[in-house]
Amino acid sequence: MLYGQFESADRQMRQLVSRAIEDRSQLIADALKPALQDVDPTRQVGLAADLGRHASDGTVLKLMFHPSGEPDPDRFYFVASGPSLQSADVAAEIDQLRHRGVLQRLSEACIWDVSNQIRYRQPDGSTELLTSVIPIKTPAGCWVLTSTHTTSEFLNTSIGRPYWETREIRFAAAIYVVLALMALLVAISIRLSLQRFRDVAADISQGRIGDYAFTQRNVVPELSSVARDFDKLVLELARVSQQIRQSAEDKAHSFKTPLAAIRSALEPVRRAVPLDNMRARRALEIVDSSVGRLLDLVIAAQRLDISTAELIDAPRLPTDFTQLVADAALHFREILAAKDVRLIRRLDEDAIVRAGRGMLEVVLQNILENAISFAPKGSTIVVSLMAAGGTVELQVDDEGPGVPPDKLEHMFERYFSSRPRDVADTSAHASGHAGLGLWIVKRNVEALGGKVAAANRIGGGLCVTITLPRNRA
Repeated sequence: MLYGQFESADRQMRQLVSRAIEDRSQLIADALKPALQDVDPTRQVGLAADLGRHASDGTVLKLMFHPSGEPDPDRFYFVASGPSLQSADVAAEIDQLRHRGVLQRLSEACIWDVSNQIRYRQPDGSTELLTSVIPIKTPAGCWVLTSTHTTSEFLNTSIGRPYWETREIRFAAAIYVVLALMALLVAISIRLSLQRFRDVAADISQGRIGDYAFTQRNVVPELSSVARDFDKLVLELARVSQQIRQSAEDKAHSFKTPLAAIRSALEPVRRAVPLDNMRARRALEIVDSSVGRLLDLVIAAQRLDISTAELIDAPRLPTDFTQLVADAALHFREILAAKDVRLIRRLDEDAIVRAGRGMLEVVLQNILENAISFAPKGSTIVVSLMAAGGTVELQVDDEGPGVPPDKLEHMFERYFSSRPRDVADTSAHASGHAGLGLWIVKRNVEALGGKVAAANRIGGGLCVTITLPRNRA
């Protein structure tokens, strides 16, 4: 945009300068016209002196004459020059005028009585010349004044060359290139610094480096304060994670102790109540069930807090998902046997994912607990693990009642539960009753860069699918 504006201004300046040169030549011609009305063309000495007075600043003036009655319109006589020429140099000067095309313009100027400009270069190509051709009509014939100027004299315009060849433009272009290179170097430096910070963050999440890693690896002084702030943030997150763990353990211990005492105290009360006192025994069952419910909620809350702490602080390490699924299935074998539910495993090898400690164990425990709790007696649960391309997919199919279609999109929301009253829960921890189990599954899976989905199976049952990025390192 700037170049276009400057080029337009230079073009206007060239037009003004060319017009000024033409006007100057016309003024010289007007000054000479009274002296040429009755002059004898053979008086070269006096005319040369007149031209010499008007020639200045490198301007070369030449005076040609075409007498009236001359049959050849292209025949002109070289009369005078300013600065003056020796007689021996006149023939060479005429040859140059002919070579430059000036002589061919003389007759046109006289016939049409118009002035024009001719631009040409020196024979060596070094300097460009601008010649104005001005006709002067007299009774004796047609005089033609040629005024030749060197284009380099015309202010600071680009007359005689492309605008981009001017010194100012080339100097500005050099500055622009230097600034562009500096901006490119700064951009590359910033990109490398940000990439270095990204690598440090990845190393921290994987537990490969210790504290103050951003400050130690930063090489850009301008980013020192940013690196220190990042290190403080990492330390603060680690401290918060530890506080969450400690708080979860303290709260669980504080609640479990009185609940255990209540449950223990119920035994002698139950034995003391007569068998025929159905109202009292019903009350004891309600108290015992409520205590169990409270204990399950305490365990669920503890698991939730610990899982949250693991999300914050646990390093993401390569984990054999195949082995985790196999171990989880082995953990539930007694519960499966008690419910007479068969579990079929179809596990691909080398299903390696990157996860924090305990994150996937919680996911598997909640998914399998949910499937087992809904599975009818004598049914089958199929666990499939497939590793293909850049993903690992876990699919758990049960033969339970499924989920109403209008509730499918809500089943991974916090505190959502669609458990029918007639579904018995034989899992070790009934956190799913609080609507937290599947929500924890979704939160952990998405924190690892994966996704979870559920759909009702054709013929009955529910299919839960978990997709995680596969670790290629």
